[in-house]
Amino acid sequence: MYFSGVFVVRLVWLAMLILLIFGVLLSITSGPMALPADQSLLTLWDALFGSSFSGLEGYQQLVITDIRWPRTLLALFVGALLALCGAVTQGLFRNPLADPGIIGVSSGAGLGAAIAIVLLPASLATILTPVSAFLGGLVTTLLVYRLAKSQYGSTSVLILLLAGVAVAAFTGAVVGFLTFIANDQALRDLTLWGMGSLNGASTLMLWLTGLTSLVLFVIYHHHAASLNALLIGEAEAEHLGIDTEKLKRRLIVITAVGVGVAVSASGIIGFIGLVIPHLIRMSLGPDHRLLLPLSALAGAGLLLMADIGARVWMAPAELPVGLVTALLGAPFFVFLLLQQRQRLSAL
Repeated sequence: MYFSGVFVVRLVWLAMLILLIFGVLLSITSGPMALPADQSLLTLWDALFGSSFSGLEGYQQLVITDIRWPRTLLALFVGALLALCGAVTQGLFRNPLADPGIIGVSSGAGLGAAIAIVLLPASLATILTPVSAFLGGLVTTLLVYRLAKSQYGSTSVLILLLAGVAVAAFTGAVVGFLTFIANDQALRDLTLWGMGSLNGASTLMLWLTGLTSLVLFVIYHHHAASLNALLIGEAEAEHLGIDTEKLKRRLIVITAVGVGVAVSASGIIGFIGLVIPHLIRMSLGPDHRLLLPLSALAGAGLLLMADIGARVWMAPAELPVGLVTALLGAPFFVFLLLQQRQRLSAL
């Protein structure tokens, strides 16, 4: 049963926007270094509008402008990217439990990062790890799609899923071998990268993830009606005049680019692409015109709150944010599944 009605939808929009704004303010004012909340916000105001209201010392202002603010933006962009890609993947496969990792994007990105971290000199690995992760995700996705494409040009969803599983197993074995031969420093870097982090919030990454989020949202929203039609079946969608093969090919490649950019910026962060779209779909229905923007908002908010928890939970040490999303997402997802099972049993 879905919650419906214009009032309910507007209420959900309002609640999510308020929570997102609250999360941004909390992210700016929270961290291992205790700073006055009002002065922290004034520092950001000064940086954005060129005023001089803040009374913080110079090094304290740098904490706000060079660490917390870029990291907040990166959490918003990456969270929105992962949730958008998850929503479209679930729509394409008509499976609410699918996520981008199922077509090999995450495993390919992990292999690309492992190659850069283990095989390249440390000075080059720092720079080239995001690039290598992005290329690994894109190449793996294209390989999986090529394996699933028949000689007649059609693409079987079942073969696509199986090819994704096979390629993920192979890339996992290669990553295991690289882990076995890695030295102590490379092993530590590889382990931390695999658990996700938002420490790499550089200007380049902010522009890359921000623009990618915007472009993907526009493209996905343009295809929202086609994704809705695909939910009733490929044959039915083709009767409605939709070129399903072209739609699947285009959206899979675009999703690979989106996840590749997210993974290259933050490492592997799980559960957001799986839990958020599923939660929105369970609550408000499968209409992608509503599902896509709300998933982006909720994904951005969840990753932001997880990053705040990662920073303050064991301060001054910092937890990998991927661990926090898994700790938050997995129990909640199991709870939702149990609720859905009880609902189906009652029918």
